[in-house]
Amino acid sequence: MNRFVKYTIAAGVGLMLTGCNIYKKYEMPTADSAIVADYAKASEAAADSASLPYLGWEQVFTDPQLQNLIRLALDNNKDLENARLNVDIARAQLKGAKLSYFPSAALNPNGAGASYDGSRMSWTYQIPLALNWEIDAFGKILNRKRGAQVAVDQMEAYRQAAQSQIVCGVANVYYTLVLLNQQLDLTRRTSEIWKEQVESMELMKQAARVNEAAVVQSRANYYSVLSTIPDLERQIHITQNTLSLLLNTYPQTWEVTSNLSFDLPSALTQGVPMTYLAARPDVKAAERSLAVAYYATNSARANFYPSINISSNGGFTNLLGSFIANPGKWFIQLAGQLTAPLFSRGQNIATLQAAKAQQQQALNNFEYAVLNASAEVSDALVELDKNGQKREYILQQIDQLEKSVEYTQELLTLGNPGTTYLEVLTARSGLLQAQLSSLACWHARATALVSLYQAVGGGR
Repeated sequence: MNRFVKYTIAAGVGLMLTGCNIYKKYEMPTADSAIVADYAKASEAAADSASLPYLGWEQVFTDPQLQNLIRLALDNNKDLENARLNVDIARAQLKGAKLSYFPSAALNPNGAGASYDGSRMSWTYQIPLALNWEIDAFGKILNRKRGAQVAVDQMEAYRQAAQSQIVCGVANVYYTLVLLNQQLDLTRRTSEIWKEQVESMELMKQAARVNEAAVVQSRANYYSVLSTIPDLERQIHITQNTLSLLLNTYPQTWEVTSNLSFDLPSALTQGVPMTYLAARPDVKAAERSLAVAYYATNSARANFYPSINISSNGGFTNLLGSFIANPGKWFIQLAGQLTAPLFSRGQNIATLQAAKAQQQQALNNFEYAVLNASAEVSDALVELDKNGQKREYILQQIDQLEKSVEYTQELLTLGNPGTTYLEVLTARSGLLQAQLSSLACWHARATALVSLYQAVGGGR
């Protein structure tokens, strides 16, 4: 018996020592992690509305046709609608958690009739109203409410992440359509040039200036260019359907711009400031998961403490003990209940240990989210910068190749003995490849911009 008493006292002391965290609000564990400390400092800094993460998507994607498509997607996309509904669900759960502070009431009217040995039927009735109120002496309801509030913030971050994904997804598909249309247009124009080349070769053969091999080779190249057109048309069709799916509509053809120039936001940097990462909705959601885990741990601690409930019954009845009185009378009952977890301590300890482990997991996941975000932003910045440099070089290359094609064709037409049809073919082939490379660089730069904007949490 003495051992039991000592054990009980020790357990009580332990509970008192652990109980200090039950009422404490969540604070980021800056002392436990340098990454968390950097994030906390960046979160407290005032948001710069001119920096890239806080630019509205209309300021980044300035093409009017693209803007119309993004608006349509934001209005109709089902993934984004579900994300909004998750926010509504979390808010409803928060409302329910707040109402837990108030007593619950139940009305249970009932009646019965009885007759003995043919006697007159005796009727009894009760119209009771039961009230039950859990007093939050040890923070059980408090932590549930705080956890529900954090869950709302978390769902809002997920909604923002979904919106960012939709905005950037539409932009990516749109730029892919622009690329494919430009490639198709270039290929068709190239096929017309090759067709003219075949006709010129046939005329030159008749004039005995080239042989049959030159004509056959020229015609083969013409058909080679034509063969790429169906592939491009098929890819355009598939991409159009992908865009339709993002817009939550039936497959149809969407108009895109033919202008390959777009203005980049000026607020770009070569570094990866923590303020960029702190603006990302997925990073915010990961940090909110850490807060949810914190309050779950506090709730697990609160399970060690008793529950205090006050109940009350009152109403109108004609049944007074074994007597039936008409008319009925008012009655009221009041009771208090203290429920102490004496024999569930082992289970509560296990629950607390699991909650602490999950809290550590949440911290690990948050740190990884920050590091992953940093890598994505850095990669997007470099991709944007290097593709811009590459395209400038390719444009200069195209300028020189156009001159080469012009000079070579002119020499061949004038009958220069040192110029052959192979030189013309080589020059034209080089120009075509350079033009396609230029389009690919433009597309890579456009998608890099989209990736950067999404990587910093843009899409507001």
